[in-house]
Amino acid sequence: MKKLAMFFSLFLFFSCQNFGQLKLLADLPKTLEEVSGTEVAPTSNLIWMINDGGNKSELYGLNEKGKIIKEVYIKAKNHDWEDLTSDENGTIYIGDFGNNRNRRKNLSIIIVNKNELDEKNAEVAEIEFEYPNQYKFPPKKENLYFDTEGFFYFKKALYIVTKSRVKGNYGKTTLYKIPATKGKYTAKIVDEFENCKNLECWITSADISSDGKKVALLSQKNVLIFTDFKGDKFLSGKVTTIDLKHRSQKESVTFKDANTLLITDERAHGSGGNLYELKIK
Repeated sequence: MKKLAMFFSLFLFFSCQNFGQLKLLADLPKTLEEVSGTEVAPTSNLIWMINDGGNKSELYGLNEKGKIIKEVYIKAKNHDWEDLTSDENGTIYIGDFGNNRNRRKNLSIIIVNKNELDEKNAEVAEIEFEYPNQYKFPPKKENLYFDTEGFFYFKKALYIVTKSRVKGNYGKTTLYKIPATKGKYTAKIVDEFENCKNLECWITSADISSDGKKVALLSQKNVLIFTDFKGDKFLSGKVTTIDLKHRSQKESVTFKDANTLLITDERAHGSGGNLYELKIK
């Protein structure tokens, strides 16, 4: 009876909440209270997730009901893991580039080959990179443009999407490019975009559809869908803005298919900690 009562209490709780256009798929386990990255890899039937800095160096594979099916220990420190992406071979990349104070000089991306996803302890390779236009660590307040929470893979390259911490210009993001292979690189500036100005506008995750025709950027306020771009000037294409009409600490986005996004939010202030689905055109 207690289990039944708890089930109906949870049902009523979620039924009474308004998630806007978002469809609630699952309440994520407490293990993922600080979820920061989500990825659907082409060779896996799991949804892969990570937590951000201060948490274990673990990669979690879940089903759509939010149940953890697989845990993989990553043999690399979680300085501040912020996003996931994958390539056509099923290799997963972990973005260890969270940089709240714009002080870090050890920005990296961890490479987890597909065969390592079957191991309990994964051997990894690493990409190190720096921004070509950051000269001070940290820079002055008006130049705090070097935090990052989003990236995606496209044609042998990784595209890094920055998060602004400049007051009054939180929605500005710069797109950088580095090779998707082990090594040390200076990133190249590819493109820029400005979302709205307030705190809800900073970019917390990014992804590209498997056909390479759509790019999604996530903020607390909205999802930006870019199409009809030329080459890799992704942020200069046609943009469709989807106001989410649901406020929470949204941290990650991934394409489930060309017309469906999966979105997660961090558990904070008594809300969030969920996996959602969003249909797009």
